[in-house]
Amino acid sequence: MPHSKFKAGEVEGTYLVTSPVTETDIIAMAKRFARRKLAKGRKISKPSQAFEHLQLLLQDYEHEVFSVLFLDSHHRVIRFEQLFRGTIDAASVYPCKALKAALAYNAAALILIHNHPRCDLEPSDSDRRITERLKAAQGLMDIRVIDHVVVGSDGCKSFAEMGYL
Repeated sequence: MPHSKFKAGEVEGTYLVTSPVTETDIIAMAKRFARRKLAKGRKISKPSQAFEHLQLLLQDYEHEVFSVLFLDSHHRVIRFEQLFRGTIDAASVYPCKALKAALAYNAAALILIHNHPRCDLEPSDSDRRITERLKAAQGLMDIRVIDHVVVGSDGCKSFAEMGYL
C-alpha cells in the first residue's frame, strides 16, 4: 500500500486520508498499528492488554503460526516475533530455537502465542504439552513463561487465565 494515502496527524493515533482507500488498505494500517502497540518498551501487565493486537495480527492466517512476545524483567516488550509456521491444524515448535531466541534478546519472560485457523480456541493436549516443554526449557535459564495465548477470529484464550500455567 502506498504510504501517500495516509499521513500521520498531529494527535497520536490520527491519520489524514488523502485519497480513496480500500478495506485491504485499512486492514494493513490496523496491522501496522497493532505491531506498534506490541513494540519495544510497551508494558504488558496482563495478557488481555495484548489480545486485541494479537488477534488482529494472527487471525487471518490459514495455517498455524507460533509467535512469542519476549519481555524484560518488568514485562515490557523487547520484541514480538513469529518463530514457527505450520499447517492448517499444527505447527512444529522446537524448544531449543525458542530458548536461543529468548537468550539472544536477553528476555526475562515470555508470552507464547499461536493461532487456531479453525476458530476453536480450546487448547489441545498437544498445545498443553508443548507449553510444558517450553516452560521447562526456558526455566533452565530462569526465563519465565507467563502465558500462552490461543488466537482465533472469535477472540483469544489465555492459558494463565484458564489455570493451565
